[in-house]
Amino acid sequence: MSINKLALIRYKAIDECLRNHYRKWTLEDLIEKVADVLYDFEGISSGVSRRTIQADIQLMRSDKLGYNAPIIVKDRKYYTYSDPAYSITNAPINNADVDKMKEIVAVLKQFNGFSYFDDMSDMIARLENNLYKSTGAHLNCIQLENNHRLLGLSHINPLYQATLHKRALLIAYKSFKASKAREFICYPYLLKEYRNRWFLITRNKHHHQLLTLALDRIISIQELPKEKFVAWEGMPFDEYYNNLIGVTKTEKDPVHKVVLQIDPKHAPYVLTKPLHHSQEILKEDEKGTIVSIDVVLNFELEREILGFGEHMKVLSPRSLAKKIALRLANAAQVYE
Repeated sequence: MSINKLALIRYKAIDECLRNHYRKWTLEDLIEKVADVLYDFEGISSGVSRRTIQADIQLMRSDKLGYNAPIIVKDRKYYTYSDPAYSITNAPINNADVDKMKEIVAVLKQFNGFSYFDDMSDMIARLENNLYKSTGAHLNCIQLENNHRLLGLSHINPLYQATLHKRALLIAYKSFKASKAREFICYPYLLKEYRNRWFLITRNKHHHQLLTLALDRIISIQELPKEKFVAWEGMPFDEYYNNLIGVTKTEKDPVHKVVLQIDPKHAPYVLTKPLHHSQEILKEDEKGTIVSIDVVLNFELEREILGFGEHMKVLSPRSLAKKIALRLANAAQVYE
């Protein structure tokens, strides 16, 4: 059962009144007090109805919210708590809330396994301990994809903090093609994940174009507090990566309409899990399904297409079709 903000404000106002045992509270007094609180906090000047407050009291008395508030009426007129020490702020969490929180903890633990933030690990551990110490074990029913052995995971937190707080960095980086690492000053703009690998979108101090750095190739990171951070003033990243599969792109890369033919057996996989959000169905018949996507031509797109092997054919653009055909031919030669 969801509770909106105004309802919570009303419950709290009623609770504060009933905890004040130095005054006798009639229903009209409660209505007036709640109306004042709503005006003070939300600027609502229309007041609150008698029926609403009566419904609130009944709900607070019930177990629907886990309050079970001991609200009584004295002399058939004055509302109060039968237990002077009671408050809805002290009310225990009901079983439904505990079960829901256990589910949330199970999900958080999956992300925690990715070691995003050290302080999050401690917080989740404390929350889990408080939830389970009196209720017994709970079966984990969700498992998200992660790879604990993936290199570079330790860089996520410092890079996230530097990106969030706009701090310049000195990064030592060694690409797969380089014989040794090189150092450069950069300004971190975005952390991006693709297929369980993480990348830093940044810019070298001495070059305007964006760089995409794989975290598993970063050797070291050092913050430079005296180096002025230069903000990104180009296209917003949500828009920049809108026409892309993966992370590989330059600002000058054009968007192409890629037309693909998928055989009948494998078409459902593409239809139920589109290759890209721009995917459109152009034709469906006994030969298969033809779809189009509007994307940049890059390595990740090629790998996606190659993953379908002989079950997917590139119809256009011709340059991409030739490239895929060549790569498949080269792959076939490996087995000759």
